[in-house]
Amino acid sequence: MDKQILEQYIDACELIKETEEDIRRVKKQRKTIVQDRVHGSMKEFPYAAQSFKVQGVAYSVVRDPGALEAYERLLEERKTRAEEIKVQVEAWLNTIPQRLQRIIRFKFFEGFTWAETATKIGRRATGESVKKEYQRFIGENEKLS
Repeated sequence: MDKQILEQYIDACELIKETEEDIRRVKKQRKTIVQDRVHGSMKEFPYAAQSFKVQGVAYSVVRDPGALEAYERLLEERKTRAEEIKVQVEAWLNTIPQRLQRIIRFKFFEGFTWAETATKIGRRATGESVKKEYQRFIGENEKLS
């Protein structure tokens, strides 16, 4: 596991949120139903007035229902891949020391500066010492890979 996968984790989490929103939008499009009423009368006597309710899916919204389903499948596939990356990183995090788990969570997942991360870590840690600890850990793991 390297620094790139940690950066991908953040993007994967954001991509999951964005894709879920896209899926909701697509499902909403599928449910867009247009309704109207048509009024008229018979051509011949007794000229009885009639009214009909007409409803259906708007063609401007859904030109090809099959394309909409294919797009929804693509979105689901994108979400699944992003979730796989997220799970890989979280499984890896469980294998490293807890202090480094906290450092990685604060720095990369929460977006804190090194100084803010050191404050959250506590125990007289400084931004520079936390950064060096992280760099040593990543350097050692890259040698093992």
